[in-house]
Amino acid sequence: QVLPVASGGGSVQTGGSLRLSCEVTGYIRNSGCVGWFRQAPGKEREGVAGIGSDGSYSYADSVKGRFTISRDNAKNTLYLQMNSLSPDDTAMYYCAAKPRAGLCLRASLYNYWGQGTQITVSS
Repeated sequence: QVLPVASGGGSVQTGGSLRLSCEVTGYIRNSGCVGWFRQAPGKEREGVAGIGSDGSYSYADSVKGRFTISRDNAKNTLYLQMNSLSPDDTAMYYCAAKPRAGLCLRASLYNYWGQGTQITVSS
């Protein structure tokens, strides 16, 4: 069973940086997609960044140039480096994995979800 466990959330001021980590029990290298998602109060869960099994990277337009997703297969760990944070980035962040490749930013296709970690950006 694949079970992501995210950490690294917290509070930061506008313009600050944070790095999220997600240890994925199981075999991250065998996942079709691994990704980061976020959900703000009253909004739908949205894809932030994802990595496909073919090595492709996907980013939401709102985070391109500011966020970087990476993974360490040896440590079964997924990372999200977040720079130039703004209050619009405030949300609960989740890591997730799915066995099938493709559409790595589509939350509805993911099977395995972590418990979420809160990011709060103050102005």
